[in-house]
Amino acid sequence: MEFPKWRRVRQHFEGPVVEDIPARVRAELLRVLAPADAPPREPGGLGLAHPRVWPGMRVAITAGSRGIANIPLILQSVVRTLKQLGAEPFIVPAMGSHGGATAEGQREVLESLGVTEDFCEAPIRSSMDVVQIGTTPQGMPVFMDAQAAGADGVVVVGRVKLHTDFKSPIGIESGLMKMMAIGLGKHRQALEIHAYGVPGIRDHMPEVAKVVLASGKVLCGLAILENAFEQTAHIEAVEPARIPEREPELLRQSAAWMPKLPVDDVDLLIVDEIGKNYSGTGMDTNIIGRIRIHGVPEPERPRIQYIFARDLSEASHGNALGIGLADLTTRRLLEKIDFQKMNENVITSTFLQRAAIPIVLDCDCDAIQAALRCLWGVAPKRARILRIPSTLQLEWLYVSEAVWEDLEGRPGIEAAGPFTEMAFDADGNLLTFESA
Repeated sequence: MEFPKWRRVRQHFEGPVVEDIPARVRAELLRVLAPADAPPREPGGLGLAHPRVWPGMRVAITAGSRGIANIPLILQSVVRTLKQLGAEPFIVPAMGSHGGATAEGQREVLESLGVTEDFCEAPIRSSMDVVQIGTTPQGMPVFMDAQAAGADGVVVVGRVKLHTDFKSPIGIESGLMKMMAIGLGKHRQALEIHAYGVPGIRDHMPEVAKVVLASGKVLCGLAILENAFEQTAHIEAVEPARIPEREPELLRQSAAWMPKLPVDDVDLLIVDEIGKNYSGTGMDTNIIGRIRIHGVPEPERPRIQYIFARDLSEASHGNALGIGLADLTTRRLLEKIDFQKMNENVITSTFLQRAAIPIVLDCDCDAIQAALRCLWGVAPKRARILRIPSTLQLEWLYVSEAVWEDLEGRPGIEAAGPFTEMAFDADGNLLTFESA
């Protein structure tokens, strides 16, 4: 089979960048936790009176499983600022069922992201133990990580972005509220919320977060937004009482900065790596236009006939949840799957199709040939093909000749090289972007 030629292309996106992350984190936290005009307060009190941090205060800092840009530096900056205020901070993994729903597995996830005790300058206290702190008006029990519940306060750190499972009518999707509910609630809360499927994370999750806020444990939220280049674009500390109203505004800004594929109609999308560090679903459903949840309609665009997932990121530790969003994969990826970790995650979510194994081919060349063979009425040379590193990295990509015909001359699109043949190594696998 004769494959189409392709060329490397660069997409130009717009969005701000936080140049001095430690300074921004420090300024934001001090603005909320220790304003200059704050009246004095006796140590040990809860509630919303300022200042919220006192000498010797034990403060838990949440750390999630996503591959957030600069997250080790952000957490280090939170630790240093809290120590400046006299507090005794520590980090708790806040990631529901990820890491195989084990304390050691969740610590490993953090370490793979660069979140270590040495770098962040604070102990990591990983435990799956929880305590019940209340009940929602709908009757759902609300749990909190036992280490965080035993602290004097919690700083909730999380990235705000569109969720990969649902669209919220109130603008609460993936962000601080979800971190308080499913992150701090650990595996126990994830099971409670996901037992209701999409209504659980869309409707019950915000109510669980409100109970966490009402506990008085949350000192503030630290919201992180990223631009289309996977750079830190905005960092903002939010007072507890304002989180439910501020997060929808931050979500709208995050959506405006979010990248996307350059065309809506694609015959074959080649994704070099899937993984939990790129998206909770391995591949961001907002990018690929596939949800694959029973009863949830699929997005109208983009319209992709076949998705080929080439490999699994090391940072996923074998959790290949999201492989079910693809149509083809490789034996290389299959052999990296830790089924215990993936199955624990997908069964907790209740979205079983997302862990279904697609057709497995021995090498990239075989997978691409199979996809092109199954394009009805489309000659392989005219196939519309895109290749991306991951759904989180869309600045650089490869496009076939048929796609380039739509892109040539479009503002924000730059050809970064001539058309070339698809290049494979001796085992039939695509060369890397740098080598191709």
